[in-house]
Amino acid sequence: MHYNLALIGFGNVARALARLLLREQDLLQSQYDITFSFTGISTGRHGCAVNPNGLDIDKALELAENGQSVFPLSSFPVQDSLAVIQHSQANVMFENSPVNKQTGQPAIDHIRLALNLGMHAITANKGPVVHGYRELSALAKAKGKVFGFESTVLGGAPVFSVFRETFPLAELISFRGILNATTNIILSRMENGESYEDAVKYCQSVGVAETDPDNDVDGWDAAIKVAALITVLMDTPFTPQHVEPTGIRGITPEMIAKAKAEGKRYKLVCSAEKAGGRVRASVEPELVDASSPLYGMMNSSTGVTLCTDVLPDYSITVSEREGMAGGPVETAYGLFADFISAVSHSR
Repeated sequence: MHYNLALIGFGNVARALARLLLREQDLLQSQYDITFSFTGISTGRHGCAVNPNGLDIDKALELAENGQSVFPLSSFPVQDSLAVIQHSQANVMFENSPVNKQTGQPAIDHIRLALNLGMHAITANKGPVVHGYRELSALAKAKGKVFGFESTVLGGAPVFSVFRETFPLAELISFRGILNATTNIILSRMENGESYEDAVKYCQSVGVAETDPDNDVDGWDAAIKVAALITVLMDTPFTPQHVEPTGIRGITPEMIAKAKAEGKRYKLVCSAEKAGGRVRASVEPELVDASSPLYGMMNSSTGVTLCTDVLPDYSITVSEREGMAGGPVETAYGLFADFISAVSHSR
């Protein structure tokens, strides 16, 4: 079956997704009977393009990465993301616009429109999960479509689907883990003697950190991931503002050296616990020793341990692989997996 795809947001993750789909297109056809065309692209910096008959995605990638507009590829004028969704005639919309931790907009509007137009809506954007989960999930169900967001926490590693499909009716009591790869890389490299500034530059150079790394180093990216887990898996609406994160700016080389001498290391630890109908959550640097499962999570490794009323301490870990720093490729795979799942289950 053929699917038209719209990309709302065309940054590192969306471009990695486009390349992944192109690379796997023969297997998608042979194993899943899936073919596809890209019919809409909306970017914040490189314009918009729509062609229901299919865009030249290779050319779009080239234009965007050379800082040029994708508009010349469009078959008619479109000026914003909502118009791209409206006119793309897409079957699946991938929403990867920048995260808005305060309101989740405009991603919520993008997903709402896509679902209302009969599209599956798949996102790596944590904002609409935190601020629109109940509304968008109900809308997707009513329309017989999928609101997919597996990539929002731990990139391509399944967390939400694993919990919902393998722990039926289980209650999540608490979780604890490392959810932000950027800060883990920074702390690991500082432990090896690199300066904070150089460690940040490294993360930016490999595409793990944005040009402005504040969301990562100040703990907000981790906080919104904590809020997403609480909102979905604990069925409790929660925002990053409820978490009030503490980032890693205050961790000095002297503190790291002292911890290392004591057989300990600093980690930006994310945790939440539900008791008496209330949830307490935190994101803050902690000293951990070798007895902690977090101690061995170095560089881009991330993971979370879930404690339920029926099975304590179930862990999901994404370990660093040589030559891979985490980030766009892994997140793109989560989107890719959601796509296959959505179209397979809807047939």
